[in-house]
Amino acid sequence: MRILHLSDTHLDRSAGPDADGADGTAALQRVLAELGHLHDLDAVVVTGDVADDGSREAYVRARDLLSRYAGGRGASIFYATGNHDDRAAFADVLGSGHAQPEAVYEGTAGERAAASTIGGWRLLTLDTLVPGKGHGQLGRGQLHWLGEQLASPAPLGTVLAFHHPPVAMDVDVQRALGLQNSAELAETIRGTDVQLILCGHFHLQILARLEQATVWVTPGVVSRIDLTAPPGTERAVHGPSASLVDLGAPHGPLIHTLHARDPRMGETVYEADEEEMREVIERLGPSPVSSN
Repeated sequence: MRILHLSDTHLDRSAGPDADGADGTAALQRVLAELGHLHDLDAVVVTGDVADDGSREAYVRARDLLSRYAGGRGASIFYATGNHDDRAAFADVLGSGHAQPEAVYEGTAGERAAASTIGGWRLLTLDTLVPGKGHGQLGRGQLHWLGEQLASPAPLGTVLAFHHPPVAMDVDVQRALGLQNSAELAETIRGTDVQLILCGHFHLQILARLEQATVWVTPGVVSRIDLTAPPGTERAVHGPSASLVDLGAPHGPLIHTLHARDPRMGETVYEADEEEMREVIERLGPSPVSSN
């Protein structure tokens, strides 16, 4: 089982550079062109922020580019929603994110989760989107559905794919804008056959564990976060990236990052100082709980 893991493509309706010079369409095209030699794939998994502006045009373009790439390799393709995605437009173009799901969850807020089996492995995509916010959350209904799916083990095991990581480094913005109820997810997967969790959102690579599962956070396609920036600030740089996941390796999961050659590799996309980052956290993080 080999997976090409992409995240944070951030396509928009214009198909051109944004105000900072980041171009999701060009970055995705560059990654796929660089990986033209990669043929032995079972799945392509996109863990959210497929679109930057939630436009239908962005989802159509993502679908067309990725379907050509995956289809030419006989690989299945799966999508999950991120905080920049629009559920209605996503569903209109990409449905549940699975071409032929075996099970689908549809929540009252429009959230969708789905399950498919590939070569004995079960792949479950979850919806961690909180509309209007940057952090993630898994509702009780979706967690209950997940628990029901995991009650019966898959032949080889289960992979979860969603946007907001349930782990964070010692970085304020990661703690504030990651998955806010990771303890509930941990309780749900404890003792099940979940072996791997694939996420995006942070635009950099992180390896961790949640209960028995390996957690992998892949760097972004549209840009990467450079942690050499001073603490409390954030620097994004050019450099389209992806990950290759091999679940059949003797010491698997075997994961490595793939960096497309970009003439602007490492050049700054944007820099945010401490005050700007505090504003981002206040605006996009969880709302303060009222004591009244």
